[in-house]
Amino acid sequence: MMGFSHAKMGLCLFFLSVAASAPAQNASPEFSPFAIEAEAASYADIADLVVISPLIIDVSVRKVQKVSPEQALAVPATMQRVLIEADVMALIRGEGGITPRVRFVVDIPKDPKGKIPKLKKQRLFLFGRQVERRPGEIQLSRPNALAYFSPANDSLVRDITKEAVELNAPRRIASITSAFHSAGTVLGEGETQIFLKTDNDKPLSLTVLSRPGQQKQWAVSTAEVIDASATAPQRFSLLWYRLACGLPRNLPSERVEGANNENTARAQADYKFVIEALGPCGRKR
Repeated sequence: MMGFSHAKMGLCLFFLSVAASAPAQNASPEFSPFAIEAEAASYADIADLVVISPLIIDVSVRKVQKVSPEQALAVPATMQRVLIEADVMALIRGEGGITPRVRFVVDIPKDPKGKIPKLKKQRLFLFGRQVERRPGEIQLSRPNALAYFSPANDSLVRDITKEAVELNAPRRIASITSAFHSAGTVLGEGETQIFLKTDNDKPLSLTVLSRPGQQKQWAVSTAEVIDASATAPQRFSLLWYRLACGLPRNLPSERVEGANNENTARAQADYKFVIEALGPCGRKR
């Protein structure tokens, strides 16, 4: 291992299992799997990393060193493991601060000629956590938990992080617990309520209202009692992301309580209306 200090060698070995799980893909000029692109990034791809990362930093790559095949035995031939040293430009999220310079390991896809992109002086967002009792050493939240810097990505990362750190930030949806449909007094009138379970058991429910001659309306409530003033979430907000990316595509009939076939069908149709109103999740990775 020419050129590696014992500390750096330890870092590579520590992250062997983390980086080795990166997908074996060939690099392409249109899409680099190890980092989110600088332009036209997906809200969902950024949010996926923000919500699982206690540490988010903006860095400038200072040094890139290849890890020898002997120290990267589990890495596919289409990938190159590298040790990156970077200067911290800004701490976006992280308790206790961060050292001015950090190090991390990542597996990068090779191009058809066996080369990797030039990363020196590149600016990246890094999503991960600090390694305990090893100042400056970062464990990525995922093998590809990086995003290229751009003004658009900077705005996305900061806006999503601001929502994610709030005390009552929307949480991951674990399941649909129940649903029911109540027919109104006139033909075409009705209300469907769908109750969801989050990973921290906080209340979350959907309400769909149908009235003759009016456009169907839906809302999401985060209170124990359904809020009459609740509305549909704003697109590209954290609550929208949790619903658009976390809800199953269909409402199982067994989740509709005390309903006949007609009411079950109405509840499922209303649920489909919500899914279509949310639009696609938009994940690219």
